[in-house]
Amino acid sequence: MKKSKAKYLILFIALFAIVLSCSKTNKTTSESKISETYVIDHYTKKEVDIKMRDGITLHTTIYAPKDTSKEYPIIMQRTPYSSRPYGEGEFKTQIGPNIHMMQEGYIVVYQDVRGRWLSEGHYENMRAYIPNKETDADVDESSDTYDTIEWLVNNVENNNGRVGIWGISYPGYYSTYATVDAHPALKAASPQASIGDFFFDDFHHNGAYLLSYFRATSLFGTPRPNGNQPIDTAWYQLPDLGTEDQYQFFLDKGPLKNLNSFFEYDLKDQVSIAPDEMTDDFFWNELKEHPNYDELWQSRGLVQHLKDVKSHVATMVVGGWFDAEDLYGPLETYKNIEKYNKDNYNTLVFGPWDHGRWARRDGRTVVGNYYFGDGISEFFQENIETKFFHHFLKGEGDKNSGLPEAYVFDSGRKEWKQYDAWPPKEVGKQEMFLSENQELTSELKNTEGIQFISDIKKPVPYSEDVKSVFTPRKYMTDDQRFAARRSDVLVFETEVMDEDFTLAGDIMAKLKVATTGDAADWIVKIIDVHPAVAETNEEMQDHLKMSNYHLMVRSEVMRGRFRNSFTNPEPFVPNQKTEVNIKLQDVFHTIKKGHKLQVQVQSTWFPLIDLNPQTYVENIFKADEEDFKTRTHTVFTDSSIEFSVLE
Repeated sequence: MKKSKAKYLILFIALFAIVLSCSKTNKTTSESKISETYVIDHYTKKEVDIKMRDGITLHTTIYAPKDTSKEYPIIMQRTPYSSRPYGEGEFKTQIGPNIHMMQEGYIVVYQDVRGRWLSEGHYENMRAYIPNKETDADVDESSDTYDTIEWLVNNVENNNGRVGIWGISYPGYYSTYATVDAHPALKAASPQASIGDFFFDDFHHNGAYLLSYFRATSLFGTPRPNGNQPIDTAWYQLPDLGTEDQYQFFLDKGPLKNLNSFFEYDLKDQVSIAPDEMTDDFFWNELKEHPNYDELWQSRGLVQHLKDVKSHVATMVVGGWFDAEDLYGPLETYKNIEKYNKDNYNTLVFGPWDHGRWARRDGRTVVGNYYFGDGISEFFQENIETKFFHHFLKGEGDKNSGLPEAYVFDSGRKEWKQYDAWPPKEVGKQEMFLSENQELTSELKNTEGIQFISDIKKPVPYSEDVKSVFTPRKYMTDDQRFAARRSDVLVFETEVMDEDFTLAGDIMAKLKVATTGDAADWIVKIIDVHPAVAETNEEMQDHLKMSNYHLMVRSEVMRGRFRNSFTNPEPFVPNQKTEVNIKLQDVFHTIKKGHKLQVQVQSTWFPLIDLNPQTYVENIFKADEEDFKTRTHTVFTDSSIEFSVLE
């Protein structure tokens, strides 16, 4: 009898395992239930050129449900990346934010923004907002969105008069832009991984140039040929580095000015461009001629213009805790809308994703080597994103959407949490000091100095495997053991935690430093040190184990010259103790019982950011070889890290 029971138990377990396996398979391949011809079977497609108030036309593709027995809301995306495929009979295989909305039925619109692909006009990278438009010549992305919506609601059949907008990364930026001076028909906007300000997003972090974005410069900065006329094929080329070893390539290249040759174009045929502009790639020129946070960057920033987001537009800001490209943007977008528009419906969603991962349906959520769980993106698409748009575009449209103010994923506990504010109201500040003997302590012990040599010829890499990539992603969760074992990286850590310690909100590094030179960068990394018994996941690189894994939870750089002002840089006084404060973006992560909290401090992070010459020059983009010097830096033990801790 016992053997019989055991036999049936084994059989039950086996069957359960099969069911579970099938369930996981369904999660990861649920989109396979949607035929590749679903869009062409259920939607019509129409391409139109919509005239803006200044006479310029923007190329727009409209997918409308074939079932015309009812009205549908419009959901649109404006993009610099092309609304392809172009041409009659050429259809996307999936449309809209997710498959659920595609199946429910929406009128889905894609538009090439001004100056890109088949749209007319001149393109500007993060076009400046014009707050007080006086004539039809005063155009920006807000007016283009307004004019587009005006045409759509008056010319597209079977629309219900409600419009939503969404987008990830640059399209996320255009989604934010749409909320300012918004058309009355715009009822819902979801900026996702949205750019906020290029001096703090993508191409810079606190004024430090992201060398890792070097190859992306051509994508946004190469003018179209033939007098900036519309074109349906890519006209730009990414720089070919000729190697997979990005670290060595940039080290050998030396100063940034040696990269100018990658952006030299023959623009003689660009008849619509002024002669004095016909030299290099436009955006590369802007980068190298505007090293400080001057009027150019200030005018193009968007977060400072969110003081008057229209109250009839509900916003849902989405981001990933491990987004290497746009972390500043969505957090600052949410916070500024929240700060200045108290009566608006404004929510925040942050999950354990890298850049845009929430739009995929790949089952297992993994960033780099680190596994966070199954079905996380699918859950977001079905239970958060679809619910938001359905409520405001098809449903009641009031503030009772059923969604919380903040839907956030604890990347340490690996679970969703809901709060009625972000950061949660239960958060308090807790300060820890960078003490001697690699200790991170809750009390100040002394004010001694800890020195390290910052060798300009051997900068600290941002990952142990720096490869030639378009933009890096994986490093955001990389194992930091390789860095902790270097002499030019200072390490401070707690004892093993005897209870969970939840970080929820921003982190402020309050460094007290000195250098033998007059210029330096400062990088702070927050690390979750896993115990020796941690279980390794199947996606991890073969040479790594989760045992003692040093998970980077958050990191940031401050270009030292900007420590007091991003507009007016200043050198360090050699050997003088100086305060450098670094704001690290928000985090929601529990350092679990049995783990350790670690802080790493270093001065190079290559080639994620460019090399600081460690000699003060007016413009690092024009620094000479002889400006680059090895220096000795000091971090004093009255330096501290102020954490936002969930109490």
